[in-house]
Amino acid sequence: MASAALKVETISPAGVSLFGSPRKRRLVLCLALALLTLAVFNPVAQNGFVNYDDDAYITRNPQVQAGLTWPTVRWAFTSLDQANYHPLTWLSHALDYQMFGPKPAGHHYMNVLLQALTAVLLFLFLEAVTGLAGRSLVVAALFAVHPVNVESVAWAAERKNVLCALFFVMGLWAYCWYARNPGVKRYLGVAALFAMGLLSKPAVITFPFVLLLLDYWPLGRMNSLPDVANAGSDSQSFTRLVMEKLPLLALSAASAAITLIAQKGSGAVRDEYPFSAKAANAVVSYARYLGKAFGPTHLSAMYPFPRNGTPVWEVVAASLLLLAITGAVLVFRKHRYLAFGWFWFLGVMVPMIGLVQVGQLGLADRYAYLPFIGLFVAVAWLVSDWAEPKGIGPVSLGAAALAVLAVLSVASRVQTSYWRDSLTLWSHALAVTDNNFVAEDNLGAELIKLGRVPEAKAHFEASLGFNPRDVYSLIDLAVCDRRLGDPQGAIEHYQAALRLSTDPTMRSTAFSGLGSLYRKQGNYAAAERNYAGTLAIASDDFTALSGLGLIAEKTGRMNEAVDYFTRAVRGQPSDVGYLLLAQALEKAGQKAQAQSIEDQVKQLSPNIGAAQQAVQRMLQE
Repeated sequence: MASAALKVETISPAGVSLFGSPRKRRLVLCLALALLTLAVFNPVAQNGFVNYDDDAYITRNPQVQAGLTWPTVRWAFTSLDQANYHPLTWLSHALDYQMFGPKPAGHHYMNVLLQALTAVLLFLFLEAVTGLAGRSLVVAALFAVHPVNVESVAWAAERKNVLCALFFVMGLWAYCWYARNPGVKRYLGVAALFAMGLLSKPAVITFPFVLLLLDYWPLGRMNSLPDVANAGSDSQSFTRLVMEKLPLLALSAASAAITLIAQKGSGAVRDEYPFSAKAANAVVSYARYLGKAFGPTHLSAMYPFPRNGTPVWEVVAASLLLLAITGAVLVFRKHRYLAFGWFWFLGVMVPMIGLVQVGQLGLADRYAYLPFIGLFVAVAWLVSDWAEPKGIGPVSLGAAALAVLAVLSVASRVQTSYWRDSLTLWSHALAVTDNNFVAEDNLGAELIKLGRVPEAKAHFEASLGFNPRDVYSLIDLAVCDRRLGDPQGAIEHYQAALRLSTDPTMRSTAFSGLGSLYRKQGNYAAAERNYAGTLAIASDDFTALSGLGLIAEKTGRMNEAVDYFTRAVRGQPSDVGYLLLAQALEKAGQKAQAQSIEDQVKQLSPNIGAAQQAVQRMLQE
């Protein structure tokens, strides 16, 4: 049924003569929107990768770096790596690496292009279903340049967000095409695009709920909001529309189940906080997201979960705010766009609000990426409807919108600059947040890479002050102790990490570190026990296998040494590993094979001198 909410925006004669026709006007607006997005995010071309998932997704991921090969495709569709099932995201990264290699500019700019394309499609979608170009353009422009969305665009590893958003908006288009003339083929098109969104990031599992909102407004397929107390034609219509979404809801349920399996299997789901603490944080987070929508300042790559609990007054205040807005939306329900936008925000945010705690996040800018679209719609329509009876014309509204967009664009360019490198990113995070032990960890890790070990150690100690159970800091403190010549301190920190952690990766790292420390001290029995602990978790760990090979060589067990070094290079080929294997083969009397390996390494190694020095250091330890 046609929507009573549809209202075609009139175009003045001057506007027609300026653009020639509505089609040309639409093209010009699309180009302007795309150029605005590209201009705001152009600085990403100067940004590098950061030490926040970029390594796992790109710089240290051999499957991605292999490019779009059949083994990579097979791995992408069978992997639960990084606590998610998102094969299309993996393939997107693999395609980027095939085109741009390790240079970050191409990876970053692909995110920008996807952002621009999604913004344009959002504008065209909203204009098509409402007939209002001006308001639709404002919503799309807000989505394109809002500072909260910088994280999704400027962070290379967050490709999954911009990719799933593209399929999300395309799915909305397909649904409106279906709603005009329902049929199986059109419905399958909707389901296919929804599935592609889920295969990019499961954050879009609320898609069927958004379709129900579209049925309410602006498509007008639902007469009114469902009224359970008065079961009449409206509630029957609502039931029919829900039944229509059941196949899509099945896809949502399947994606949610796979995601939970992936996150629990990787240890990402946290059980350390009671549900009451997570619920309190969720309520306050909704209010904080509203604040970021209208005052996007003090944005950070990480907002830690409030480990000491959320003050009761904050929970009460946030609850009253949410109830007041919900009540106002229901009171003024004749303005259907208010309910549409508000419940879009509330509903789409549910999977990311933290009722199931993943990692150490309290909230995240990237979680607001799709939910904020609902707020933008409600605000754009509300301001326009408020201005019309007051005689405020399109020119004045347009000027005000341009002023707001200009301010947001400048803020987004500044926010983009914070993603330039890890040092800048985490220094800024510490400047705008409190008790942020994750930022302390990541800043310390970057300082270690830069050789500023004493500074790094201070950040890890600060992290432990905020969170005494932070295993990452304990392991990084052990690394600092080793670099600063304090092996006993390193041993104590590794042992503390083993006592606290059940995470396989953390335990493997601690065992490996202990093995290396004991090996250098000549305590070979303790070293072998700890290396065995590593191999029980990761059977192809290079450090453990090469360490066991060095111990075997030191104790005259040359055949065992050859076997360990062979396994090491089989799992992680490297010039250092092959040189260790070559010298072990030579000592075992297999000189011809040793010489052959050494000759090949000399030809293929990017820096044979550095590799030979590394081997000599390891042999002398």
